[in-house]
Amino acid sequence: MIWLLGLSLLAYAWVVLRRWVAWMQLPDADAPADFSPSTFLSVIIPVRNEGSHIVDLLHDLEAQHYPKELFEVIVVDDHSVDETACLVRNYTLTSKLCLKLLQLDGEAGLRMKKGAVKKGVEEAQGALLVLTDGDCRVGPEWLLQYAYTYETKKSYFISGPVCFHKTSSTFEKMQLVEFASLIGIGGASLALAKPNMCNGANLAYTRAVFDEVDGFSGNEQIASGDDEFLLHKVNNLFPGKAVFLKTKKAIVYTEARKSLSSFISQRVRWASKWKAYQSLHVQLVALVVFLVNFLLFVSIPLFLFGKLPLLLLVSAYIGKFIIDFLFLERILNFLGRKQYLWHMFPLQLVYVPYVVVTGIMGLFGRYQWKGRTIRNS
Repeated sequence: MIWLLGLSLLAYAWVVLRRWVAWMQLPDADAPADFSPSTFLSVIIPVRNEGSHIVDLLHDLEAQHYPKELFEVIVVDDHSVDETACLVRNYTLTSKLCLKLLQLDGEAGLRMKKGAVKKGVEEAQGALLVLTDGDCRVGPEWLLQYAYTYETKKSYFISGPVCFHKTSSTFEKMQLVEFASLIGIGGASLALAKPNMCNGANLAYTRAVFDEVDGFSGNEQIASGDDEFLLHKVNNLFPGKAVFLKTKKAIVYTEARKSLSSFISQRVRWASKWKAYQSLHVQLVALVVFLVNFLLFVSIPLFLFGKLPLLLLVSAYIGKFIIDFLFLERILNFLGRKQYLWHMFPLQLVYVPYVVVTGIMGLFGRYQWKGRTIRNS
């Protein structure tokens, strides 16, 4: 047990600190003041029951510092049972946006978020497809930053940063810190040309590459992972053509989970796709993260039964904390949330059992999400 815990911590340190260096070496990607875009963009927004958020997002898109003749907005409604569709229709009456509402009702073979995205892609006219979620907020230069990266780097897949806002409770602030680690690991892994994760709330890819990799074919039965599986497919066929958009002007904001049950459901949904990963380096990173947390979890009862020295237990926890602290300090500083760094302390108390529990629950692939009970087949 002692040697296994030590090896897992060394592997974890290698994974995280290597990405810590890659993040610091990743240059900012701000578009210069004189940049004049020429790319027509299609903004695709898959939604389900987002009546309380969608109008705010449409206002943000209306305020973009991007020529309105160079982008369209496609909202794809996934069987909402609230006023989402009605609000979008009403918005089209006064908006200057090229705004379309599509609905999945009666669409054979299209299910949940993957189906909504696929429907949006089929109707899109843009060379670059930019995606976000209906409960998000975007800054006025969001589209400009994507266009600049696309036109200068000729990238096929672009992943952007996501952060929580309106975090008033300690629970929400702890989520922000934990979520920042995922965004940072995803961005740094892209910088290493070893992509493992991204977030569907802020990403873009070309219509051509979506068709080239046959879209979501091969993982349609998995409700989650429309973003990451596509990233892995693109990277496998076109290494180096997936990049991270490291600029504060491209940060997309969303809200943390308000209750513990919805938080667990969200994380189980994310964890449920891990077993379907096919890239070896992605599987290894997921295994290392789970293993170190699992061993730290079981080390407590081992100590209580006299099977593990107290010094080794404390040293292991402190070692992991230092590794996480170094990495998160950089990520939170980029996100403008460095003042939340101290929430690492309460987070560390629950993070180890949280990873173990959600990881195991994710293997069964069953969870509640947006009024649906979902089980991956």
